[in-house]
Amino acid sequence: MAISSQAESVATARGPDRQPGGRVLVVDDDPHIVELIRYNLRQEGFDVDVAYDGCEAIEKARAVSPDLVILDLMLPYVDGLEVCRHLRDQGPVPILMLTAKDAEGDRVLGLESGADDYVTKPFSPRELVARVRAILRRAGDPARHAAAALACGSLALDTTTHEVRLGDRLIDLTAKEFDLLRLLMSHPNQVFTRDFLLEHIWGYEYVGSTRTVDMHMSRLREKIEDDPDAPRFIVTVRGVGYKLKKDAR
Repeated sequence: MAISSQAESVATARGPDRQPGGRVLVVDDDPHIVELIRYNLRQEGFDVDVAYDGCEAIEKARAVSPDLVILDLMLPYVDGLEVCRHLRDQGPVPILMLTAKDAEGDRVLGLESGADDYVTKPFSPRELVARVRAILRRAGDPARHAAAALACGSLALDTTTHEVRLGDRLIDLTAKEFDLLRLLMSHPNQVFTRDFLLEHIWGYEYVGSTRTVDMHMSRLREKIEDDPDAPRFIVTVRGVGYKLKKDAR
């Protein structure tokens, strides 16, 4: 497959008042966790803002316009899932969900709420920083904007406005769902393995399983398919991966 999994740094898109790594908002009610994350991110050249509850997180995100949010699931006043939904309604800022819960149901809830990635406590600070870098590379990859508009039958994707429409209906996608759909629509009928999608969309440092890809594909199908169990756009190639049907209507 002649598709590079590399991405350019997002530093050139940052303002002069920002560190090369970008600005990250860390939201957790545990001061020790916040300080651990803040220290490691600052060591890697990131600007870091912090919030200790859901209400403060929403206000801080509005005030500082972070490039990425690390968000705990269990928060006072407004929980992480609600904060995630609110942030997603405001724009496409990438969200890394951080929580002590590791059941699949909790991961699904986080992804459904708009999170782009999921890390459970206890975590490795080195892994967390790697995840942050991978997400920001995906968000700042100029290859994502190579084609401004893509279409497949009634399904249309615009990289400039970051919008997806099915006919006249606007489809609300998370950043990862958007990236997956953009890749598939850019190469109709080309089959992508789960491993390739995991590396290309999440980054080579990502240590999650290919189940992550399946979960995102399932949610994407529920949003764009009339019948997710009999998809007309994104089809599974048994034993290989996924592709977008070029002649889908």
